[in-house]
Amino acid sequence: MVQRAVVAMMEHETNTFSPVPTPLTRFGRHSEGVPRGEEVVEQYGGTGTGIGAFIEVAQSAGMELVTPIAGNAAPSGKVDREAYRIMTDTIVDAVSAGCDSLFLDLHGAMVTQDHDDGEGALLARVRQIAPDLPIAISLDLHANMTDDIVDNCTVLVGYKTYPHMDMYEAGLHSGRLLLRAMAGEIDPVMVWDSRPILAQTLRMGHDDRPMGPLIAQARQAEADGLLAASVFGGFPLADVPFAGVSVVTIADGSQRRAEEVRDQILGAAWEERAEFVFGDEPLEESIARAAQLDEGPIILLDHADNTASGGTQDTNAVLAEVIRQGLDDVAMFAIYDPEVVDQMFAAGEGAEITVSLGGKTDMPTIGRVGEPLEVTGQVAALTDGTFEITVAMGRGTRASMGRSALLDTGRVQIVVVSRHTEPNDLGHFRSFGVEPTEKRYLILKSRIHYRAGFAPIAKHTIPCNGVGVTSSDNSLFRFENIRRPIYPLDPDCPEVS
Repeated sequence: MVQRAVVAMMEHETNTFSPVPTPLTRFGRHSEGVPRGEEVVEQYGGTGTGIGAFIEVAQSAGMELVTPIAGNAAPSGKVDREAYRIMTDTIVDAVSAGCDSLFLDLHGAMVTQDHDDGEGALLARVRQIAPDLPIAISLDLHANMTDDIVDNCTVLVGYKTYPHMDMYEAGLHSGRLLLRAMAGEIDPVMVWDSRPILAQTLRMGHDDRPMGPLIAQARQAEADGLLAASVFGGFPLADVPFAGVSVVTIADGSQRRAEEVRDQILGAAWEERAEFVFGDEPLEESIARAAQLDEGPIILLDHADNTASGGTQDTNAVLAEVIRQGLDDVAMFAIYDPEVVDQMFAAGEGAEITVSLGGKTDMPTIGRVGEPLEVTGQVAALTDGTFEITVAMGRGTRASMGRSALLDTGRVQIVVVSRHTEPNDLGHFRSFGVEPTEKRYLILKSRIHYRAGFAPIAKHTIPCNGVGVTSSDNSLFRFENIRRPIYPLDPDCPEVS
């Protein structure tokens, strides 16, 4: 008898300090909405994503494929309860209809209006109706791990890269482990634990210390025979009790071996806890330093307003300072401002236009109001905001920036988008006719994901301490629900809290 596999995706990294809403429409990459059924395979089959890998695994095993829904939203505030209900009901209904396995591409840091642990709540609900169902999940490196996640799946594997260039590999790893378990070839024993470290995202690049050496330990453990070892830096802008650094390990029949590797990696993470804190400098000093550099492209990271961590993507502090200090030959990606996009489309390509750019969103959690920037320039390009991603992170999927436009001030070319989008592919500029390799400066509203496409062309990279709800300044945020003590909010925090 042909086995039936349910394959679905529900991904969201929730910044509980973000004012950006998260309705169901945010979970669809294209204007036609959140893909369901055959649309899931059409959009994600053969792509460099976790769900793309799960589809491949199920198909290669000759399984009948059921793809109820594939939701993936850019990070923002808490997920609307109705959006969460629709996605989870759709997945649970597919399981209730009967299946032999479940493959879920999740994030691990979803907070909803009703649940601190959106993924764990979904998995617990599935377990209630299918206690023995084999379940494989893939998770983001920034997952905040919980008992409900680990206890209610058979295997899980997290990304080992940031930028996340191994989403497909993590899905493939998890999916293949599940097939082996279903065939009786392995007996996966999974354990996990965490440490009270509120690690900052800018300190989690897989090529950097401290995350790089920890991931290397996990890879070595797998090379030595462990079924899987996943290091999770956690998502520090989710004010939930279980935020922090965690490790999940899976051994073949040996809980002792799984615990041994888990504890070794967590011990190393604790020893390196100070390295998980990012130090910055005043914005004006960063831009002045950039002005002294000759060879470009020089990347200016507007990391405090990174949409892929829940930023509004419409703050202007970095752009305004670049203009004030007179930097030239600059391209920026991007300001989120649908109103300005509409104005530029109405004006038409080639038109001169003065706009009140960005600053449309207040940020009450950090006590800031939106500050628009008056800018005059030429409408240099108008696009539908789509192109095919070619970098490993999301390879084969379509970028969905919404209607978008390029404003050229003479010194600065500014991409303006109508959907929140973090730049990770050179196509984010090239689709507007801008060649990023030829620019002296690139302002990117990004933290680490930019490296997927831009690191190979960058001659210098300068983090810029702008304004936004993804700032690395912990003093800006009022943490009310996170476990305490936790490092570095509590510098004398013990290893176990």
